[in-house]
Amino acid sequence: MTHYRSKTVATWLAFAGGALGLHRFYLRGLGDLPGWLHAVPTLAGLAGVQRMRELGQDDRLAWLLIPLLGLMISQGMLCAIVYGLTPDARWDARYNPGQPAHATAWAPVLGVIAALMVGGAVLMGTIAFSGQKFFEW
Repeated sequence: MTHYRSKTVATWLAFAGGALGLHRFYLRGLGDLPGWLHAVPTLAGLAGVQRMRELGQDDRLAWLLIPLLGLMISQGMLCAIVYGLTPDARWDARYNPGQPAHATAWAPVLGVIAALMVGGAVLMGTIAFSGQKFFEW
């Protein structure tokens, strides 16, 4: 029998570490290839941030890399929203088959609220940054 997978833990892992795929490792295990692939664009985006801090705003490679970080953070927030809003019965049927049903309280909803705020701000900032750099170029 597999271990219980909490909707609350998955929601908050997607919020805190979704850009690195932590929620996927929690739900699917360390053998999840897409979970490992989350790190590539996230680390590339962080490298872009570092390049811009060292070389300034004229570094075009940083312009291309930084939006990757914003998109990966946004997808983590989207996963947190989807996980947190999944009905308990559907969650248990998918991730906890054959185990007794568990009702969740308000913790996933609070995670959804936090993910909406952070995800919206990050996605808007990413779009604005990308648009500005595109038209400046």
